[in-house]
Amino acid sequence: MAQIEIEMVGDGIYRVPIPVPFPMKYVYCYVGRETDGWSIVDVGFRYPEAIRAWEAVFRQLGIKPRHVRAIYITHFHPDHFGLAGWMQQQTEAPVWISEPDYAMAERVWGEESVQACEVGAMFRRHGVPDELVTDIEESMWKLSLRVSPFPVLTVLDRSEIVLGQRRWAVIPVPGHSDGLISFYQPESRQLLASDHVLDRITPNISVWPGAHPNPLEQYFASLRKVEELEVDVALPAHGAVIRQFRERIGDLFRHHEQRLQKMKALAGTGRTAYEVAHCVFGHKPLTAHQWRFAVAETLAHLEYLVSVGELQKEEHRHAIIYRQ
Repeated sequence: MAQIEIEMVGDGIYRVPIPVPFPMKYVYCYVGRETDGWSIVDVGFRYPEAIRAWEAVFRQLGIKPRHVRAIYITHFHPDHFGLAGWMQQQTEAPVWISEPDYAMAERVWGEESVQACEVGAMFRRHGVPDELVTDIEESMWKLSLRVSPFPVLTVLDRSEIVLGQRRWAVIPVPGHSDGLISFYQPESRQLLASDHVLDRITPNISVWPGAHPNPLEQYFASLRKVEELEVDVALPAHGAVIRQFRERIGDLFRHHEQRLQKMKALAGTGRTAYEVAHCVFGHKPLTAHQWRFAVAETLAHLEYLVSVGELQKEEHRHAIIYRQ
């Protein structure tokens, strides 16, 4: 395998691009050199290229698998969590994750998971056609194969961790997932942001069975929380490092404000979430995987508008309708 472009982003902290088979190409994981070994933040999606990339990273940095002391997972999504079981097998290190995402990981990726069926049932209530629901359920089953083996998880209930021999505060930032965590280093003014604040794209904020019913409200509160921190450099999981952190937060608020206004107008005299999603996202061909996010993100905006009294929600026998 060719050299991996590892970037040093602080004393003893490395930013590592691990390939993912999605349009964003990489998930950026972080590796810290500790006094007694190494720590890893996020591990990537389970597929052969990602495993080869990690093997190359270990060679380049001179990491022996048994010298990895801790694996921190910022949230349960498969591009961050998928290789956790494999990495744990290599290193025998504990895998730490927040309590809400410990529960979601079990719910979505555990052996007893019925999440695909529950997403299907929810989508049918919101007007998604049967054929598309079947495709979405199928794509979710396929995705669960990318999260194996399932790791032994430990709940991260501490207020700080050591990364690169410095103490980083653990900051819960629910929204993109209920249990998403960021890490903040006050001396170096660095925020390891994961998927909470991204450089060019907006993090997906979606309604899912078993998770918080109003994730956009959570997301706005989390953005306001990190906006108060002194951040010179934000280290996201996708895209470039962010140096204009507060400006980027302003962009994200504006994006969602525009999206809320658009969806409110589209709901008009009454539409299902699928009809609104089709108006917003249907101008380009989407895969079942992309439709799942389009509908769930539309739902997050419609539910937020209901929560602030700007839309009404009506439960009919065949579908749920949103109207002004």
